[in-house]
Amino acid sequence: MELFAISGLVNALSAAAFGLLVFSKNWRSRQGQVFFLMTAVLAVWGFSYWRWLSVTDAADALLWVRLLAVGSVFIPVFFLDWVVLLLGKKEEMGRWVTLAYLASIAVALSANSSYLIAGVEPKLSFLFWPNAGTLYSVYFWTLYVGVVCYTIHALYHAHRDERDPHRRGQLLYILIGAALGFGGGFTNFLLWFDIPIPPYGNFLVAAFPFLLGFSVIRHGLFNLKTIGTEILVFFIGLILFIELALSHSLVEIVLRALFFVVVCFFGVLLIRSVYREVEQREKIEKLAGELEKANERLKELDQLKSEFVSLATHQIRGPIAAIKGYASMLLEGDYGAVPDICKGPVETILQSSSSLAGIVQDFLDVSRIEQGRMKYDFSVFDAGKLVHEVAAELAPNISKKGLELKQEVEMGVLVHADLGKLRQVVENLIDNAQKYTPKGGTITVGVYRLGNGRVEIRVADTGVGITPETLGKLFQKFSRAEDASKANILGTGLGLYVAKQLIAAQGGTIRAESEGAGKGSSFIVELPIK
Repeated sequence: MELFAISGLVNALSAAAFGLLVFSKNWRSRQGQVFFLMTAVLAVWGFSYWRWLSVTDAADALLWVRLLAVGSVFIPVFFLDWVVLLLGKKEEMGRWVTLAYLASIAVALSANSSYLIAGVEPKLSFLFWPNAGTLYSVYFWTLYVGVVCYTIHALYHAHRDERDPHRRGQLLYILIGAALGFGGGFTNFLLWFDIPIPPYGNFLVAAFPFLLGFSVIRHGLFNLKTIGTEILVFFIGLILFIELALSHSLVEIVLRALFFVVVCFFGVLLIRSVYREVEQREKIEKLAGELEKANERLKELDQLKSEFVSLATHQIRGPIAAIKGYASMLLEGDYGAVPDICKGPVETILQSSSSLAGIVQDFLDVSRIEQGRMKYDFSVFDAGKLVHEVAAELAPNISKKGLELKQEVEMGVLVHADLGKLRQVVENLIDNAQKYTPKGGTITVGVYRLGNGRVEIRVADTGVGITPETLGKLFQKFSRAEDASKANILGTGLGLYVAKQLIAAQGGTIRAESEGAGKGSSFIVELPIK
């Protein structure tokens, strides 16, 4: 039974190692102290187990069995006390801890009597196996089965109700460790009650201090992948250590020792790589969650911005319309002749208020588009006629600025679109050409029937042109050419954005072409022909 004796030694070494490791990191706290006491009695139990199965004298075997019983009696109660401290349920479960301590002390005091251990005798292939006394059954059902089941029940409910993933993972570690440890230890009781099954699960007890120790040391890194990797590496190392302990020749000892060291080394590397992977994934998941929240917040802020712009521009549009109207009436002489000295300032007021009205309209359109409130009134009309009318209306202002206006308009090209919205886009394109073309330049407005069942509306100028860098972002919100402010200070960079949205809603496209700065530009709208 050398193999089972070695299992006791493995359990003792595992308990001592992880008990000291946890205690060294957390020795000031009551939780760390109780954990150390739990692993200490587990080490006493494991060492006594090894010595009991190694001796050849019945009296020595009985002595070690009695010492083993003292250690085993206190394992469940220390585990209960540690879990109560871990869960923070001292007030709720404290009285059961006290009762368990009192019962454990009473049983430990009877360890040297036949009431707990009646004696030892050969069983199966074991030279000395203990017989349970009358009190041993009480200990088994109350302290081992009762206390352990009560503790695991409390752990299970805490794990089920926990919402923090790290804390939930820690509790899962402890549940698995308790199931393996106490489940493996349970196989030792069968022969005590003359059930002829050897304690094959005794090797699993080593997982108890291992997993509980890691639940404290590696707090914050708990999931099934890390648990599975650690358990796999642990049990491979355990098997290799048992083989090393069972070696007989010097060659076997050296080879198995080298193999054990190599496997442990690469096992540690494997565990670390899994930790890094899990840490990175958790960081990514955390960043993704934060980004999602930030995006939701940005959507809320964008919605609030759109509502504010809509409300503000509605309130501004009224006073601007009044300023524009009264300035126009003054120039037309509705209130009598205007002195020549006043005509210039009034004309400036009219032009500025008209420009400001256009800016307000752009903001209103953007707000409606982003909120999905832009309405369209589709009908069939002559695109050439519409463009000709718009160009004729704007011709006086273009001529006044010293620019030449050319029309290459093909009539009778019918489209199914929103007449008002298309007029707004054409006006915007011609107005932009006027603003960004210096005196003496030319603006060409054309309507051409294309061979692919579409019509092209083109507004070309000989103005400031557009750089290749600017062309790619020209139709974005608040985007303007680098030198645009020199030609038009009041531009907002919204007109072309609005134009693109309006044309897209009518099944068309809009684009800009330019050979570069100072070489003019063309804006082309394409719509399907009816």
